[in-house]
Amino acid sequence: MDTNRPPAPEVLLTPKEVAQRFRVNPKTVTRWAKAGKLTAIRTLGGHRRYRESEVLERLREYKESTN
Repeated sequence: MDTNRPPAPEVLLTPKEVAQRFRVNPKTVTRWAKAGKLTAIRTLGGHRRYRESEVLERLREYKESTN
């Protein structure tokens, strides 16, 4: 195992990609971020991106709450 290798970079998703996973409108994802339900990362151009790991966790919680 190579211990000198840096950790893999976090995969970031666009609002559209997050919306597709939850089957909602991308504007809903933006509202969730403004409400603090998802952490938005801003790109240099000002666009929102979301950590895939956090999105997958929220998706799991969402599915559990709807059962």
